[in-house]
Amino acid sequence: MAHLTFYTNPQSRGQIVHWMLEEVGAPYETEILTYGGTMVEEPYKSINPMMKVPAIKHGGRVVTEVAAICAYLADAFPSAGLAPALDDRADYYRFFFFAAGPVEQVFSLGAIQYDPPPEKQGMFGHGSRDRCLSALDRMLDGRDYATGRFSAADLYLSSQLGFMINFKLLEPSPTVAAYVERCTSRPAYSRAKQRDAEAAEALKG
Repeated sequence: MAHLTFYTNPQSRGQIVHWMLEEVGAPYETEILTYGGTMVEEPYKSINPMMKVPAIKHGGRVVTEVAAICAYLADAFPSAGLAPALDDRADYYRFFFFAAGPVEQVFSLGAIQYDPPPEKQGMFGHGSRDRCLSALDRMLDGRDYATGRFSAADLYLSSQLGFMINFKLLEPSPTVAAYVERCTSRPAYSRAKQRDAEAAEALKG
């Protein structure tokens, strides 16, 4: 089995990939990087020239960007059942990239308290916060999961929404709240959160 290394900081979006790794169940090595320290130095600078986490190296191949890592791991470890069959991925891709595009924009722009004015909404992929979140409610209505069963798309989307809720950037609708609760009630999520909490505590020392 190809060696798998996970580069992260416990207080980053690496938490999403950590959960994904726990769902996959394959052995992996974790390297904790520090902001302004090992994250911007060699050898990590050569692994990810953006000097941000997370990243993985699997059998010598590097993957960066959270959504890409999650999609890659779902394909690399098919026995985990985190991606539908190739001929049944329409909803899977739709929700995955809706989370990576419009939802991510709502999250990032919300963090700086910016929502595009009406005359500029056409320049943004999400249009506006209200449009994006209203669309998401409609997309999730009547669904337990994006594809009928839990997948990497749900892991990524629910993580993004969970961050927004935790940072007080989103007052979730009942539909969204139930969806996030359903996804994050999984044992792999709890394991990853516990390990991130332990790593964060160790960094303080």
